[in-house]
Amino acid sequence: MHLAINYSLPAAKLLQAGRINFDYFKAPDWKWMVDAAQTLRPVTVHFTLEAGNASPGHVNWEAVENLAQITATSYINLHLDSKREHFPGITVNTTDPSDVKQVFAVLLSDITSVVERFSPSRVIVENSPFRGEAGNTLRPCVEPSLITRIVEETGCGFLLDISHAFITAHYLGMDHVEYFSHLPVRQIKEIHFAGIHRLNGQLIDHLSVLDEDWHRLDWVLERFHSGEWSQPWMLAFEYGGVGAEFEWRSDPHVIAEQVPLLLERLRIQSF
Repeated sequence: MHLAINYSLPAAKLLQAGRINFDYFKAPDWKWMVDAAQTLRPVTVHFTLEAGNASPGHVNWEAVENLAQITATSYINLHLDSKREHFPGITVNTTDPSDVKQVFAVLLSDITSVVERFSPSRVIVENSPFRGEAGNTLRPCVEPSLITRIVEETGCGFLLDISHAFITAHYLGMDHVEYFSHLPVRQIKEIHFAGIHRLNGQLIDHLSVLDEDWHRLDWVLERFHSGEWSQPWMLAFEYGGVGAEFEWRSDPHVIAEQVPLLLERLRIQSF
């Protein structure tokens, strides 16, 4: 399993100084960042594309294809993230069958249009985090049985965001083992991981890895090692980034300490 990490200036400097090693930089679909990252490491692009809000028709798909080609990015990813403003009259926590049916129909239509453009083997869908009324994501699109149905009906792959899944299970009041057991774990193609902190009363990810997070990752890696889940090609460490939003969570000391620990885990797990 390959290791990718978010591109950030501290990570770039640590790599150039020989203090960390990894396989890929992960970058959003911003050409300037991809160009900068590619001077140091191969880049895998994580596209800022959504499914569930009838938005694919507004995407410049030629630009997506071009960026995927110049970076040899393996998959076109979509975030399963139906938002409340696109569904007037539907509450965030809805479990009403008619609401679920409506959200599912939009998700299926969005993903099918992308699958038809790129083929099922090139498309993966990512589970989003759910925080109830504190968030903007509708409950139906994070229900594990619905995610599995989407993957089965479209033939696409699954991008498992570990932190998102643990956060969602918490806010749904579900045991994490139960939540994961209903996800399409036999279709996992890629995984994302970061630390989860409680800030201002909310669980927030894309932060440094805490002791509990390491235990969560080890539990997931054991599922791959045992063959219970399909083996992904890559784990992306989603700590760090560029700009004011990420400046306070791109600590070079965290990156220097935690990237080698991740690499060690993946190397051990691969044997």
